Amino acid sequence: MHLTIDLTGRDVLVTGSEKSARQAVRRYQSSGANVYRLSTPEGVPGDGQLPERPFLVAVVDDGEAGWLPLVERCRDAGIPVAFEPAPGADGHVTLVGGGPGALDLLTVGAVDALRDADVVFYDRLAPYQELADLTSAELVDVGKQPGLHKVTQRDIEKLMVEAALLGKNVVRLKGGDPYVFGRGGEEVAACVAAGVPVRVISGVTSAISVPAAAGIPVTHREVSHMFTVVSGHAPLTEKEHTHLAGLGGTIVVLMGIGTLPQLAAGLRRAGMNSDMPMAVVERGYRPGQRTTIADLGTIETAATGCSNPAVLVIGEVVRVAEANRNHAEASAELSRLAASLLEA
Repeated sequence: MHLTIDLTGRDVLVTGSEKSARQAVRRYQSSGANVYRLSTPEGVPGDGQLPERPFLVAVVDDGEAGWLPLVERCRDAGIPVAFEPAPGADGHVTLVGGGPGALDLLTVGAVDALRDADVVFYDRLAPYQELADLTSAELVDVGKQPGLHKVTQRDIEKLMVEAALLGKNVVRLKGGDPYVFGRGGEEVAACVAAGVPVRVISGVTSAISVPAAAGIPVTHREVSHMFTVVSGHAPLTEKEHTHLAGLGGTIVVLMGIGTLPQLAAGLRRAGMNSDMPMAVVERGYRPGQRTTIADLGTIETAATGCSNPAVLVIGEVVRVAEANRNHAEASAELSRLAASLLEA
């Protein structure tokens, strides 16, 4: 159960050891609460003045069993108790797949990792605009844009490792999935080389989710039983064009606007039919999402003005999406017609 409550100006007592409770304290402070601390079940010098009757008691699981009597007293007095999970071991890195940018496509594991983070290094394709609602950690923008890498990949890895070695819980929040053109393997290798514990939380890859947002299935029975995911950052070789054209199925290209002319021409030279349907899905799951549909022979003209972030889809599955869309529009029109006849 996830509850949202306004704690502005409310007295909240956070229990637990200093190390275990630090992130919970930061979270409640960021919510506007007046935060008080109790470090041991018996109370210790330095805990300071405690509220006579807190609005909420947040009990952090620090491994100390002695908090149970306090919990029982709070329940008897009608004071709400929230149980806070203990953060993981200090000084580790978690690579988190942020999905295509939609907050509701973050995994439970991603939300938990963000909650317990001390610092988050995020990309521009991750759902960064909502981060302040998900974590009280320090937020560091290390996002790359085409032709503009304000923080290099090596510098990102260095920042992650340095923060973890200082004892911080680090989240590297990436768009899509860390292991699908996300350079996650390089970042894991940098952590391993430095002796920093690291784990990976998979994300919803835009290779599947963004076409789905436009109603395009990457596979469909009796139409396509395979799909190939290609990076569009650099032009493909003639050999790669020939290989792709001969595979069949669906081709999904990530961030391929810049190389779209070379890709379309190369696939045509490799023997793919010019009437093969193709879609460009821009800004999937974001404001201004737009889908442009044409065929391999005309897509370069049709896609004039399209820009990244975008996903290209090449294959007969694009026709499936168009057929479904036309059917839905026809059904809606029939429903409107029937309603008007009934009113008459």
